[in-house]
Amino acid sequence: MNKIIIIGAGIIGMLTARLLVKAGVCVTIIEQGYAGKESSWAGGGIISPLYPWRYSDPVTHLAQWGQTHYPELLEEIRLNSGIDPEYIQSGLLYLDIEDELQQAIEWEKKHDYVFEPVSGEALQSIEPGLDFSSFDADKYVWFTPTIGQVRNPRLVRALREYLLRLGVVIEQQTQAMSFIIQGEQLKGVLTDKGSFYADQVVVAGGAWSARLLEKWLKAPKIAPVKGQMIVFKAEPGVVSRIVLSKGRYVIPRKDGRVVLGSTLEFNDFDKTTTDDVLHELVQEACRIIPALRNYPVEKQWAGLRPGSIDGVPYIGEHPELKNLYLNAGHFRNGVVIGLASCQLLVDQLLGQDAIVEPTPYLLTEERLVNDSKQIDLSSAI
Repeated sequence: MNKIIIIGAGIIGMLTARLLVKAGVCVTIIEQGYAGKESSWAGGGIISPLYPWRYSDPVTHLAQWGQTHYPELLEEIRLNSGIDPEYIQSGLLYLDIEDELQQAIEWEKKHDYVFEPVSGEALQSIEPGLDFSSFDADKYVWFTPTIGQVRNPRLVRALREYLLRLGVVIEQQTQAMSFIIQGEQLKGVLTDKGSFYADQVVVAGGAWSARLLEKWLKAPKIAPVKGQMIVFKAEPGVVSRIVLSKGRYVIPRKDGRVVLGSTLEFNDFDKTTTDDVLHELVQEACRIIPALRNYPVEKQWAGLRPGSIDGVPYIGEHPELKNLYLNAGHFRNGVVIGLASCQLLVDQLLGQDAIVEPTPYLLTEERLVNDSKQIDLSSAI
């Protein structure tokens, strides 16, 4: 039986493992911490890029494939884990995109998205929680009703349980130290708990991926981008839809909790939360949904997104070492494009026809480290 090691037990590593083990591959996941406890746990779970028209076609192609296949996958995970990831097709409201409206409309037509203008009573019926005193009577808000969301902590718990039932070995609190190389081929991974041998190795370590690779090989530039978030302990019905305004989003959960996020901070691997960001996020939440001022903030946290040069993930075999593969650099879109990126990588590993054209995601010389390039994701938030 073919054996594959995956470094990283986030959503990318675990979704890859699911596909491989269902294809008859023996899979071991090596995780430096605990499965699903980094950015996969910390995110908002929106199954869409926030402003999809700001991204290039390679990101859009992965997102659309994932949006089509997620409902079926999440039901499979629920049935086989006993844990509900709480998928909701809540739709997404854009409150203030006037400056980008024409670009958004052209993108929507090109990619066949439902993108509807709403105002007045129609808007009030879609999201009663908005502050309607701030809207002109004839001002339109734009609504994408098909967008869904999933509750990240429940999704990663469910995935971990499902994988264990499928026979995947998850080595938690195990640090990958170096690669085991014979000739020009990778044969396994040396960890602080011993050696693990396999036919192929996949690095899916999120923001830590490049740091592991660059010790021995050319590595793509993947930087940790911190995002601080908060959650209100509210009640069902306070918010009905995902609402996006000025780069901040409000996400309603099934039990009434409301998530508000998130910041973009370049602070290396620091996950410290700060009081000034807490104050700013609370203000933004209450600006978007005034009723939230009546509910306490239950928790504040931070996660580290794996930011790539252009927001396009790296998916494929490393050109310098046979049998070493990478699936990382998804920035803040790990959930929405993760499902398709994992399928695309598995297509390569198993020699199957690719679901999308793989070339834009490969680890070409042009996409490996180039000191003249800097990560700039300000236009793709």
